[in-house]
Amino acid sequence: MSSAELVLDARCATGESPVWRAAEQALYWADIPRGTLHRWQAARPQKTQWQAPQMLACMAAWEGGPGHWIAGLEDGLYRLSHGLDSEGGALDAQRLAPVQHAMPGMRFNDGRCDRQGRFLAGTMLLDMGAAQAVGKVYRFGPQEQASGAGSDLKDLELGPLIVPNGMAFSPDGRTMYLSDSHPQVQAVWAFDYDVDSGVPSNRRLFVDMQPLPGRPDGAAVDSDGCYWICGNDAGLVHRFTPDGRLDRSLALPVKKPAMCAFGGPDLDVLYVTSIRPDHLDLSDQPLAGGVFALRPGVQGLPEPAFRTAGG
Repeated sequence: MSSAELVLDARCATGESPVWRAAEQALYWADIPRGTLHRWQAARPQKTQWQAPQMLACMAAWEGGPGHWIAGLEDGLYRLSHGLDSEGGALDAQRLAPVQHAMPGMRFNDGRCDRQGRFLAGTMLLDMGAAQAVGKVYRFGPQEQASGAGSDLKDLELGPLIVPNGMAFSPDGRTMYLSDSHPQVQAVWAFDYDVDSGVPSNRRLFVDMQPLPGRPDGAAVDSDGCYWICGNDAGLVHRFTPDGRLDRSLALPVKKPAMCAFGGPDLDVLYVTSIRPDHLDLSDQPLAGGVFALRPGVQGLPEPAFRTAGG
């Protein structure tokens, strides 16, 4: 597959947070503003969707719990549940930890688990035009679950951030990547990551994407330790080597790829979700909002699941 193949003409407003669940051979993803969780099963190409109570921004599988997720919504982190055999409907939603936003009109954005199963996620102001650096990155893991009533979020104090995005971890978990997608920033940073404490440090510029095509959006890391990130507005997915060198760029038939994830039986398919803007002429990108597949010739890594304090 040398070019992008359409998996599903999903027409998502903002398709995000793709997660491959190997046990089901299924791809899950979210449509943020519609608050929907989608599932596409490779063996019988059909889509099932469930409804969350709020905008659904990011998620990770819940360890040992098929049909269960940890997810970032508008007012906090939730445990979302659905029946594996159900054909849609409402998600059961249990709030795990509320978030105290810096100002009204915010929600969670990009997030995922580190290699140890802690969930990290960023927040942003919905009005990107305001360019307010009020975004934060929070951690929720065994330390946070064990504190107080088990409902605390740890602010990792990584600001200032406008639109935190592009979170990913190196294969050994000792490097964390984070971007800011806002047009005024367009940077990707690398951090040293303490795998025992879950604390990032030594923030440094990994890639300045201002001179490159596309704003940095969602990301993934392959088994070679290379960092794949969607070039939003440019219809590209870029691969950077661990030293920050641009290795290649793969084209998609839409302008706004949002996030990528490795999947397939051998984890050698790169799935890409995308955005379908409601205010643009889409005659030159009728498949905007779709889910696509690329075969880049490399393998990904299994996505870590969220581990509870007792796990």
